Amino acid sequence: MLSMEKNELLEKEIERLAQQVKTSSLPPELSDSVFRNIEQLRLSNRIGDFLNNFHKVKSYIDWIINLPWKKETKDILDLKHAQEVLDQHHYGLQEAKNRVLEYLSVLILQEQRKENRVIRAPILCFVGLVGTGKTTIASSIAEAMGRQFIRIPFGGLGDPLYLRGQSRVHDEAEPGQIIKGIRLAGANNPVILLDEIDRVADEALNAIMGVLVELLDPEQNSRFTDYYIDYPFDLSSALFIATANNTRRIATAVLDRLEPIQMPSYNDDEKYIIGKKYLLPRAIEDTGLTNEEIKIDEDCWASIVRPLGYDAGVRTLKRTIEGICRKVARLIVEGRAKNIRISVSNVKDFLPQW
Repeated sequence: MLSMEKNELLEKEIERLAQQVKTSSLPPELSDSVFRNIEQLRLSNRIGDFLNNFHKVKSYIDWIINLPWKKETKDILDLKHAQEVLDQHHYGLQEAKNRVLEYLSVLILQEQRKENRVIRAPILCFVGLVGTGKTTIASSIAEAMGRQFIRIPFGGLGDPLYLRGQSRVHDEAEPGQIIKGIRLAGANNPVILLDEIDRVADEALNAIMGVLVELLDPEQNSRFTDYYIDYPFDLSSALFIATANNTRRIATAVLDRLEPIQMPSYNDDEKYIIGKKYLLPRAIEDTGLTNEEIKIDEDCWASIVRPLGYDAGVRTLKRTIEGICRKVARLIVEGRAKNIRISVSNVKDFLPQW
């Protein structure tokens, strides 16, 4: 009696899975394949070895019905808005900004003229030293276009299955980072940042470069196949962006599909503007301060910009400014001051001590 009740409950669970598939927007071929798996579940429910198969099929169905097969976000096709977003987050970098605005201009023209050609976006690769803004400009591009943003780090990556997923014949199989990112974005046209593609592990370099060729080639990425999903997913609407510290370890076949843009090092004058206009307001907001509670005299910035010596990027500057704001926050919380003015006479008290 208990066995019959259990079978009936499991049949209801199987039917629930079938209804989920029926009401989803899966491609017809994939839907047919899943229904065959569901029929196998019904059979295994009658002859045993059911639970293991059930959990595998349930997990697989959960993945495929929650992928945005046809869902995409609508682009913000406004050059003025894009320029404002890029300028709001980044000082200089005019070449990179121009490339983005040129791409948006093509989209705008085709939308206005109702041309249905597929847009082959230039795959930008920002190349430069640490802290020169490679990653943050990619997120700004996504914001300017109104697209979701996915970042996939390549630093130390040693297994191409991290990108491609693992076949479901393995018990612990799961999709790769590309499909995971697509599901998280909830749209099939996000901006996908492939971060530091030159820093993969030596033993996996060739295999990972092979995956990158498929991802970045517009003739191939429309049928990108994750080993777990085992069905082509169209990535042709996604906008890929890559970053690298240098291009020496990037395969020629990958470089052929990229448009390298050199990210410049910053001089002291540029760092002064970036620190005052971009980094300080953000640090004040993040630490809960107000503009009235912290003031920095102009002649202090030379010490803030270069506390130790020359640095190509702005990460050290960012950490220094954040440290200053934290020290001011502590003084205010402890009641030792209501506001702080940082001058040449006291600036060393707020700088990191090495």
